[in-house]
Amino acid sequence: MDYKDVNRLIEEGEGFEIEFKRKVSSPEKIARAMIAFANTRGGHILFGVDDDGSIVGVESEKSEVDLIHHAGIMLCLPEIIPHIDIVPFDGKDVIVAYVRESGNKPHYFTGASNGDARTGEETKVFIRVNDKTVMASREVVKILRGERPDGPPVHIEIGENEKRLFKYLDSNERITIKEFSDLVNISEQRASRILVALVRAGVVRIHTLEKRDYFTLAYDITK
Repeated sequence: MDYKDVNRLIEEGEGFEIEFKRKVSSPEKIARAMIAFANTRGGHILFGVDDDGSIVGVESEKSEVDLIHHAGIMLCLPEIIPHIDIVPFDGKDVIVAYVRESGNKPHYFTGASNGDARTGEETKVFIRVNDKTVMASREVVKILRGERPDGPPVHIEIGENEKRLFKYLDSNERITIKEFSDLVNISEQRASRILVALVRAGVVRIHTLEKRDYFTLAYDITK
């Protein structure tokens, strides 16, 4: 990676696969960001770049690279080893850490984290949503497990509950776990299992917001 590559990333701006960090601060924040990229579609973390894209540079390349590696090894499970480049940029150095999408999902954060307001639990699994790192719901964690090569096989049956779900989504476009639970009069736990199975089968899509998930049809099943 060189000056032109860094400039291209800065011009593109923060987003789903790019994050700027003014400095290498706490290993906990670095680990959460790396986990989010590994659990989603991968991405670049640029250290020494402010939120507005201005270059501030890093202070001590070696100690800061060591801190990034420490975060990936000690606070990520399975560990994450990013590819790191130190790029001179207008007289300052920018550290670029590239995290690949993992084939060993989900990666967990092993440090302390805040509970998930949606579930009242700590999944300690993070994903990327737009330009933010957010805690994954239990449903997303199950889906991530299913993406692994050794993940459990998908078994789905299209019964009355599923048919009512499809009919509802054909008219209303989206549904939450609670709404599905109320619609067919089943527990939220069972509603979650059905929706997760349908997502893994490619019939339904899950969309994560900062406060809750919702589900839509993956395609028009009436065609």
